Amino acid sequence: MTPAGPTLAPRYRERRTTAPAPTSAPSNPYVRLFATPGARAFTLGNLVARLPMGMFSVSAVIMIAGSYGSYALAGAVTATGLAATALVAPWTARLVDRYGQARIAVPATAAAVLGSLALLLCVHHEAPAWTLFVAYAATATTPNTGGMSRARWAHLHRGDPAALHTANAFEQAVDELCFMIGPVLAAVLCSALFPEAGTLAGAALLLGGVLIFAAQRSTEPPVAPRSTSAPGSLLRAPGMAPLLGVFLATGAVFGAMEVVTLAHVDGPLAGPVLALQAAGSCAAGLLYGRAGRRARLSTCLAAMTVLMTLPLLGASTGSLLALAGGLLVAGMATAPTMVTGMSLVQRMTPAGRLNEGMTLAVTALLGGIAAGSAGGGWAAEHAPATTYAFLVPTAAAALAFGLCAAPRVGRRAGWTRPC
Repeated sequence: MTPAGPTLAPRYRERRTTAPAPTSAPSNPYVRLFATPGARAFTLGNLVARLPMGMFSVSAVIMIAGSYGSYALAGAVTATGLAATALVAPWTARLVDRYGQARIAVPATAAAVLGSLALLLCVHHEAPAWTLFVAYAATATTPNTGGMSRARWAHLHRGDPAALHTANAFEQAVDELCFMIGPVLAAVLCSALFPEAGTLAGAALLLGGVLIFAAQRSTEPPVAPRSTSAPGSLLRAPGMAPLLGVFLATGAVFGAMEVVTLAHVDGPLAGPVLALQAAGSCAAGLLYGRAGRRARLSTCLAAMTVLMTLPLLGASTGSLLALAGGLLVAGMATAPTMVTGMSLVQRMTPAGRLNEGMTLAVTALLGGIAAGSAGGGWAAEHAPATTYAFLVPTAAAALAFGLCAAPRVGRRAGWTRPC
């Protein structure tokens, strides 16, 4: 060995083992979130599949009312579909958890799409009214695409609460965005093309989006062995039933506010004014996802109760601009409340039944929306002025807060920690 050998070797090893200067991670949590392999692909499919959720009801009402000349029939048909979904959705979610997203979501979506097409044909040919109820009830097999997306985030970021918080905030913002854009898109399609266009486009988007989403097998949560899943109903899980009661009351806030606002504005500006609440919630959801600190559910519900008084104050002034501003600000409490509530559901649900747990929460929300719509409609019709009807969503928010803040309930359910 030459004398140069021992002196060159250490230098060679030093050059090979010296690490490059580390690059700083992106400061934006959403950039880090979508840097996860496969995240963009399944999110794209889910966005396409979720957009029709805000289209179907509006499309059905326009289509049925235009053909049969009865808004009462249209409302009854959509209410039947909502009730059927509340009954069927938890069973569909349980099958998704047991057999996998791709194996269940695709055939369940195909069945729901066939129900939408059957409704379209029945309306087009002015079939007997009972056929509309049967056809629309068949759409209840539509899988909870938002729940499946949240389950994927929970699988990808298990053990990383900060990333999961950002993901839940993003999913809630997407929900608000879809329910802000969907009704407008449906109304435009039905009026600009033909009455059945909204339903037809929604069915195509739903099926195409679910196919794209299901094809992303690398991010699909594995099916948990049955032995690791808690037996029986998830309603028996500690704290689950009270939490679903909170979701039920929160849904009543949404349903009542929608009907009362439509009744109060009563004109072409009603839709855009109401959309401001969803816009405020969407913006607040994205900001909440970037925040490092998370709030308790009781804190979010208290803020929602206070802010829900703003539309009442705005309507009492008689100014449409004041009402619009009140709805925009009131909506900013919605997304943090929903993100925190869904995070609690994830924490309280066994990993193998996550989609089922989140679907139960959505079902409670749907039941609350139906009850709130009925209560808000009754108040708008019987109150001395529609301004007083804005007390209904405020009271529903106060009820949700009261259920959460009841003595020992939050402590027993484990709600006392930020989520």
